[in-house]
Amino acid sequence: MNVIWRTLLIHLQARRRVRRGRTLGLTEVSTIRLTTLPTDIDILMHMNNGRYLSLFDLGRWDLLVRTGLWDAMRSRAWYAVVSSETITFRKSLNLWQRFDVETRFTGLDDRALYMEHRAVVDGEVYARVVVRARMLKRAGGHVSIEEALAAMGHPGEIPEVEPWIHEWAGASRLPSTKKPAPSVWS
Repeated sequence: MNVIWRTLLIHLQARRRVRRGRTLGLTEVSTIRLTTLPTDIDILMHMNNGRYLSLFDLGRWDLLVRTGLWDAMRSRAWYAVVSSETITFRKSLNLWQRFDVETRFTGLDDRALYMEHRAVVDGEVYARVVVRARMLKRAGGHVSIEEALAAMGHPGEIPEVEPWIHEWAGASRLPSTKKPAPSVWS
């Protein structure tokens, strides 16, 4: 439950930053400072591997609000969903350790936006996540990348994704929701 309170706090802080003129361009890095709390750790007394993804969501909130994408989404009844993500761990975050979550858009393709999150301590990367997200319409259907960027007034600012990310996205993709996806172990 504590992540909902953190989400609300980050959202309010991001709104305050925007009011103070601290917006971000689409290729700039969002940085928020967090602390590893007792609710974040596992039995080994370091941050639980699943918690990283929840805390990286907080970085996404800051980025969405400060780039203006959140307001564009809300006014058009759009929402974003993570369609795939991959995480790599390098060092553990321990109880009460302070760290920064750095987030930025890293590219786009014809169907998705790509972001990278990093857990950083004193300038050193502890963990990294690559996220593929799709924009959907509450009325149904998906939002084209051109439509999303035009709504933000920044068309063409985000670069194409690196080739290895296309390979990863293709290799990790599941069938469409309109096709069967039986759970059969081979």
